[in-house]
Amino acid sequence: MPYHKNKQQAYQAAEQGYHHAMDISKTLDASNSEYGVFYSHFMTENEKACQQIQNAMETASEHQQPQLESFLNELQQLQNQFPKP
Repeated sequence: MPYHKNKQQAYQAAEQGYHHAMDISKTLDASNSEYGVFYSHFMTENEKACQQIQNAMETASEHQQPQLESFLNELQQLQNQFPKP
């Protein structure tokens, strides 16, 4: 049973990290004078979320795997979407 619990916790942490990075990305506006600060914060949180997702993929069930891959792809696309300050 502990294995199942760890697998679920890893998935939930990855999902939370994904949503947190997505929320931060909504604050990015290149015309804002503090864009560099927000960009740096987003990149840090995006990297953390990607790492959490990759960790969760190691123990993910067949059902969780495609969702985690989708999260990872979306975050990587977002990362390339915003210009560096």
